[in-house]
Amino acid sequence: MSFFLVFLAIVLIGAVLYLGAGIVRGRSIGAGLDDPVANLPPVVLPSKAKPSDVDSLRFALGLRGYRMDQVDQVLDDLRDQLQAKDREIERLNALARREDGEPGRIKP
Repeated sequence: MSFFLVFLAIVLIGAVLYLGAGIVRGRSIGAGLDDPVANLPPVVLPSKAKPSDVDSLRFALGLRGYRMDQVDQVLDDLRDQLQAKDREIERLNALARREDGEPGRIKP
C-alpha cells in the first residue's frame, strides 16, 4: 500500500510540474511548437549588387545553422539580379550586332 501511495505522489507531482511548465511558458498543453520569431532584420542585397556586397553578407545562426529563409531569399534576389544582367547583356549584344550590319552608320 505504501508503494502505491509513493507512486501516486510521484505521478501527481510530475503532472503538476508538467502543467505548471506549460502555463509558465504561456502555452497550452498540446499546442505544438510556435514559429520562430524573427528578431533580426532581413538580409537583403542592394538593387545593384556587386561581388563585394555578396562577400559582406552575414546570416544569423539558428538552431541548426544558418536561417534557411534568409539564405533562400538572398539567393533568389541574387539569381534575379544575375538574370536581369544577362538579359541586358544579350540586348546590348543584339543592338551592337544590328548596328554593325547597317551601312553608313558611324560607330561610337
